[in-house]
Amino acid sequence: MNKVYLLLISVLFLSTSFYKVDETKSTKVKSTIQSFNKEKNIAKSEYSSAEEIYAAIDFGNSNSLNNQVFFKAFLGFENLKKAGEIDENSHLLTICDFSLSANLKRLWVIDLNDKKVVFNSLVAHGKNTGEEFAEKFSNTESSLQSSLGFYITESTYEGSNGYSLKLLGMDEGYNDAALPRAIVMHGADYVSEEFIKNEKRLGRSWGCPAVPRDLAAPIINTIKGKNVLFIYYPDQEYLANSKWLKTV
Repeated sequence: MNKVYLLLISVLFLSTSFYKVDETKSTKVKSTIQSFNKEKNIAKSEYSSAEEIYAAIDFGNSNSLNNQVFFKAFLGFENLKKAGEIDENSHLLTICDFSLSANLKRLWVIDLNDKKVVFNSLVAHGKNTGEEFAEKFSNTESSLQSSLGFYITESTYEGSNGYSLKLLGMDEGYNDAALPRAIVMHGADYVSEEFIKNEKRLGRSWGCPAVPRDLAAPIINTIKGKNVLFIYYPDQEYLANSKWLKTV
């Protein structure tokens, strides 16, 4: 009889032990699922925030910026802010959509707080990036090509192209050679409606995002000093690899 009791107790002990192990595993699984859902909700929240801001932006007489381009720019802006690369109260976002014709006003400076377009301007791409349409991009010295990605605006200076703004490239391998390459924002006479009328396309730079001469100082003075500039093109490799475009 004692042997029977001992056998029953052993079975009960083993059953309880397995139950506890399963319970522990269950708790870990639940924790992992909750963590995943939390991250997914954060991503959804950021996307919803971008949608709300975009819907509220008053484009007025400006060209309308593609919403998907804005969402990508906003995601990078938020990630740069989280990483401490820009100030917490930063609210200016500059976007160049180089998928568009150079003959269109494809640069926007947006005030995210006031939900308005501060500037909508022509902007040139590099000589070897393409003619009317951008096609090729490079991070290489003397390529005379534009570089994709996120930049942080730095200080200003007077150079051979007049009043100019230094740009710090934040995408490794794509635009992080901007400073040594002297890729800056500056004004240029070849960025104008008159030039387009005469040449049938906008002029091109040596890789700099050049803007109209009369708008150079106003734009530069608005966005200088640690604000975000995003140069967009639907390059799938870049879009997949940029760490600033990750949702988690």
